[in-house]
Amino acid sequence: MKLFLIIIAIIIILILAIYVNHRIRLIKEAKFLSPLGEIVQVDGNNLSVYTEGDGETTLIFMSGAGTSSPILDFKSLYSCLSDKYKIAVVEKFGYGFSDVVDKSRDIDSMLEDTIAALTAAGLNAPYVLCPHSMSGLEALYWAQKYPDEVSAIIGLDMAVPSYYENMQINLPLMRISSFAAKIGVTRLIPGISESDAIINGTLTDTEKEIYKAVFYSRTATVTMINECESVKANAKKVQDMGIPQVPMLLFISDGSGGTGFDKETWRRIPKEYIAQADNAKYIELDCPHYVHDYEYKKISENIIQFLLNQ
Repeated sequence: MKLFLIIIAIIIILILAIYVNHRIRLIKEAKFLSPLGEIVQVDGNNLSVYTEGDGETTLIFMSGAGTSSPILDFKSLYSCLSDKYKIAVVEKFGYGFSDVVDKSRDIDSMLEDTIAALTAAGLNAPYVLCPHSMSGLEALYWAQKYPDEVSAIIGLDMAVPSYYENMQINLPLMRISSFAAKIGVTRLIPGISESDAIINGTLTDTEKEIYKAVFYSRTATVTMINECESVKANAKKVQDMGIPQVPMLLFISDGSGGTGFDKETWRRIPKEYIAQADNAKYIELDCPHYVHDYEYKKISENIIQFLLNQ
């Protein structure tokens, strides 16, 4: 019993030390956390919207699940496009410089939040939607529900409903990860804050520090977990509404980088999905899931050509 109590005491002391270190580091990192875009009010909470460029066509970049800093994650790509188009990045609740809120993340709630944020920022439809990963569901639903607001969808290795039919989502593990992030355990994992955008993109040294600071305050937030908890129901709703008939261009990765699928399956599913569309094409890329952090030049060139032909 005495040994057991000693072990428990040591564990508690270690956790307290890790937590205190985390809080001290967060205070030091606060200097990097001035919003990069505009903060707008949606449903009584703050949402971050970043805009750049002055073109007549507006491209909306929509982040995948768990991407801590969407504004910086997409920067390498939209920097190649903002001389021709107006671009916007909406950081959903729980992401980037937006508030962390414990609210429903059903597909309707997420879409209405995004639309309200864009409206508050003075942007007007129609939009070209550029979703990455899980945001593909929201983009497809947007085109289904409000077809006049979506002129095209450009999928950055975006999700389609069939991916989620048999996907195992480990919510208990996510909640453990959330707790670990809150007390600072993540800081003990070497390189965990080194995102694909930091390693492979065009971020400046200051932007890399901002990304890391955002990461330690926006990892496995309760909003992100609520989003994952709702994803299967959201995917089914999108699936039941059929494929939207808008022009689509999908960039498809090799499936590596955290998708949980082998290469053949990852590529087959979206190709089968767009086979039902009247005006859709795909381009396969030999790179991991965060395609816009690896092949931003090739993607930007193909986006420009695709939009010129619409």
